[in-house]
Amino acid sequence: MLGSKKSASVSGGTTLISHDTVVVGDVHFCGNLDVEGLVQGNIIAQSGKEALLRVVGKGQVEGEIRVPSVVVNGLVTGDIHCSKHLELASKSRVQGNVFYALVEMAAGAEVNGSMTHVADTGAASESPAPQAKAEGGGRDEVSQKASQSPDAHQFAG
Repeated sequence: MLGSKKSASVSGGTTLISHDTVVVGDVHFCGNLDVEGLVQGNIIAQSGKEALLRVVGKGQVEGEIRVPSVVVNGLVTGDIHCSKHLELASKSRVQGNVFYALVEMAAGAEVNGSMTHVADTGAASESPAPQAKAEGGGRDEVSQKASQSPDAHQFAG
């Protein structure tokens, strides 16, 4: 998916939170949600339905994310629980822990928290079972290890 942001979508409608919009409170959705503005609250996908969250451009989320498929190219302050596919694009900044089944990470992406691999449960709302953690170094090592190993790693940016 890296480099093909336009093609990333799931069936269902698309909701846009535009760049001048601030949403205060939790957002529950299915389908596609594009965040170009600010969400101050948790973003949660409806259980049993397809969902894709894109935090794009100068988009920001201040809260926990529980969505099966997530693309980040903005700022997330809070934990991300992603049961299917997580893409961290080159301008992504995550201040929190990341729980993922499959991850793509571009050069320049930043995670300031732990990254933990979880089994693909198919439901983002379930709590992932943490696996063993290993200490890691900088962003280059994060990129290499995230793409090479399904094991969990602990990283500080």
